[in-house]
Amino acid sequence: MLPQTITEFGYAKINLALHVTGQRADGYHLLDSLVVFAGIGDHLRATPAAEMSLSVSGPFADGVPTGEDNLVLRAARLVAGDMGVAFSLVKSLPPTSGIGGGSADAAAAIRAVTRLRAMAGSLKPLSPEDGQKIVALGADVPVCLASHPTRMRGIGEQLDWLPPLPEVHVVLANPRIEVPTPAVFKALAQKENPPLPDQVPAWVDAADMAAWLVGTRNDLQGPALAVAPQIGRVLTELEQLPGALMARMSGSGATCFALFAKENAAQEAADHLRAAQPDWWVAAGLIYPGRADMAQLIRATT
Repeated sequence: MLPQTITEFGYAKINLALHVTGQRADGYHLLDSLVVFAGIGDHLRATPAAEMSLSVSGPFADGVPTGEDNLVLRAARLVAGDMGVAFSLVKSLPPTSGIGGGSADAAAAIRAVTRLRAMAGSLKPLSPEDGQKIVALGADVPVCLASHPTRMRGIGEQLDWLPPLPEVHVVLANPRIEVPTPAVFKALAQKENPPLPDQVPAWVDAADMAAWLVGTRNDLQGPALAVAPQIGRVLTELEQLPGALMARMSGSGATCFALFAKENAAQEAADHLRAAQPDWWVAAGLIYPGRADMAQLIRATT
């Protein structure tokens, strides 16, 4: 009998808004961010094995280290106990791009190992210490673990679910450049900025959502433009796409997004952008409204 294989998806994380509200004495920045997830991402397969291992394929495989420090393996060890797991990652998200690729893969590994241990009857609840170790992997790992529309605050550990989202589609674009997050934060002159409004509304449709978001910010967009001016061209191209409701950079860049009301508008816009900028990475997908929708997408095979 073949060993059980679990398939998980590393969903692209999109910061619809990202306000930097302060900096702690230990250097960690305080954030107030609206985070959503799209049906664009990496595929991770996990099979019980004698030891931990990782193989990587896909269009961005060359940018992924496969040694012991890889986030997939580090995350898996936190929850695996004495279980060995052979991971196979298909890397479709560009690295160091502001959409949580490494964090999404780490979260997928935690979900996969947790499910494998549950099937083996050896699952143990996570302790507070385990939670702290997960946060230490990266500020985006906890929110990627849930892969649910979220208001993320603190250093990434305070997560509050957003109201159910309306139908919203997204086009992501990256000029195939890597923008190191530390360099962007270093270029951020003002570390204490106003947070998001106290209440996040329940938007009635994509246009309502985009109109509200225009009044918010990504405080890292200006610093990222100073580090990588090419981001300005990406934003301009996205803003000019037919049907685009608004455009903004995600995370610390360089990936930017545009929101659309309907799938066909997003797909046509993505096709147009690919033709105009064949050297860019461009993808389109649905922003998932909540956990029920996400649960349908988790797949297991034998």
